[in-house]
Amino acid sequence: MAKTKVVNEKYHRFLGRNFPRFYAMYTLFMKGFRMLWADAKKARRIKASMWNHNMKFHQLPYRDMEHLRQFRRDVAKCLFIGIISIPPFANYLVFLLMYFFPRQLLVRHFWTPKQQADFLEMYHALQKRSHPEILTYLERSIPAVSDTTLRWHLTELCSKIELGTHPAVNDILALRKCFSSQPLGMNHLQALQLKALSRAVLLTPYLPAFLLRHRLKTHTTVIHQLDQALAKLGVGRLSDQEVKSACYLRGLNSSRVADERCRAWLGEWLQISCSLKEAELSLLLHNVVLFSTNYTGTRH
Repeated sequence: MAKTKVVNEKYHRFLGRNFPRFYAMYTLFMKGFRMLWADAKKARRIKASMWNHNMKFHQLPYRDMEHLRQFRRDVAKCLFIGIISIPPFANYLVFLLMYFFPRQLLVRHFWTPKQQADFLEMYHALQKRSHPEILTYLERSIPAVSDTTLRWHLTELCSKIELGTHPAVNDILALRKCFSSQPLGMNHLQALQLKALSRAVLLTPYLPAFLLRHRLKTHTTVIHQLDQALAKLGVGRLSDQEVKSACYLRGLNSSRVADERCRAWLGEWLQISCSLKEAELSLLLHNVVLFSTNYTGTRH
């Protein structure tokens, strides 16, 4: 073992001295595989615990829920790579594609720190493009709201956001009934609305309407369950990085916001989310846009 270790160290020094760029890629990939393998083992332990204690996903502690959610997304991306590598000699082409398209084909474990920052900005830019379209659909739905008070609240909310004002928690919660039935309930959204909302939460919009609706329902339900678990844990018990990741998942570009403001924003988000029932989750989905568009440091 000692001799093997010495040979391995010499090999690493040889690569670093003679092929520095290749060595940097090699080191990054090896580190990424170790991190992915560690995530897989942790996910397996969580699933085993769920099986042994007869627990459902929503009954897990917050950190276990978040780990499983992220690991499932990573596995889906890895499975796609595995599928396109099946044809003979296709693996050589896949390696080339991974080098030129790391954001699309690789999971976060294989990104450099600079790539992580750049890719998060790019993903948020994609989300932002859908915000004006979603707000336009909200304005168009105002005449279809039968309740006069709800119609006034929705008009005021759209006006505030267009004027660059960040809405208060009560401004959002006043519209709970409006998003539980026609015209903005989850089962009443039109196909174009579903496509815009899918882009806002980084889901593919290129699917039939019934699949888009199902995926949005599933995504929003998971976030709602995460919010309930996080409310039990308490935002104050999260690290700064965990807070930023949680804010980013919920639509806030947390890389441009100070840590204290991220915690304050996440606390307000939890007030809204934990006040909603299952039938009102369309409001939580739209809140990705409504509550992040004009927050300090992210206004666009």
